Amino acid sequence: MKMKKTILVTGGTGYIGSHTVVALQEKGYEVIIADNLANSDKGVIYNIEKITKVLPLFEEVDLADEQACKQLFDKHKVDAVIHFAAYKYVNESVREPLRYYKNNFHSLLNVLTEMKAHQVPHIVFSSSCTVYGTPEQLPVTESSPVQKAMSPYGNTKQVIEEILTDCCKADETLHVIALRYFNPIGAHPSIQIGEIAKGIPQNLLPYLTQTVIGIRDYLSVFGNDYDTPDGTCIRDYIHVMDLAYAHVCAIERMMHQEMKDNYEVFNVGTGNGYSVLDIIQTFEKVNGLKVNYQFKERREGDIAQIWADTTLANNALKWKAKYNLADMLLTAWEWQKAMQGK
Repeated sequence: MKMKKTILVTGGTGYIGSHTVVALQEKGYEVIIADNLANSDKGVIYNIEKITKVLPLFEEVDLADEQACKQLFDKHKVDAVIHFAAYKYVNESVREPLRYYKNNFHSLLNVLTEMKAHQVPHIVFSSSCTVYGTPEQLPVTESSPVQKAMSPYGNTKQVIEEILTDCCKADETLHVIALRYFNPIGAHPSIQIGEIAKGIPQNLLPYLTQTVIGIRDYLSVFGNDYDTPDGTCIRDYIHVMDLAYAHVCAIERMMHQEMKDNYEVFNVGTGNGYSVLDIIQTFEKVNGLKVNYQFKERREGDIAQIWADTTLANNALKWKAKYNLADMLLTAWEWQKAMQGK
């Protein structure tokens, strides 16, 4: 009988992490979650169990702590790592760069060190479309130039991609797939897990749904004077479960030894760009609700527009986004209502 492969998911109680744990369990993988709960809640593991009927193993650990990371790898034998553990807000990183650099670099370096010591050959890294900065051409492909980062958060993603590239050059037994995400939104169709925003939301969708449900007075739309058709920022929004499945496809590509090189990078988006006003109007239409919003000054660190060319991921990972924008916005609203008990 074939032994189940064990995947360590760092940051696995977070938004994208928790949905990826579900997708991995559905594929028959054993999952160990390591999370310091800085931006998530341990209760998520019981909600994962409600969906998959399997309670993931959970370790509360700060991976930026060298000793704690070593103990984790000493305790558990794993076949691969999916690394989500990082602080993730663009504008917060502009205010607190040192906190972002310390956490995001230390956790990754500690994980890589322990992977080498314990001969764990595979890691999927959650990178970001922020590495493209302000793109010269749209849509962006994986060969689009990496531009100077607009924020410390974006810079951590760029530098970590460079670190991983260097590590792969030095060690051909190490296999890395970096997934450059676009903008994940929505919630698992069961509405058992979704995005939990601690404090004031930094992302559009939680802010929008909190406004509609009455937690916020209005949605702030940062900038309506961008060089876009309606003046608001354009992004490539992707359903979080589509993004989760891309991680499973990346793991499968590694496990089946299908990689063309020991370092690969893929865009993970839908290939469609939507403006902030598009999102508001579509949300109103599919949910039959009004969104109270006000235009504000542009926000530091934001670019005007970006969306993905996903051809490479579609072909090499055998993956394609399935959910449409209406699905994303319906599940986002259902999740917000579930959190409020409405």
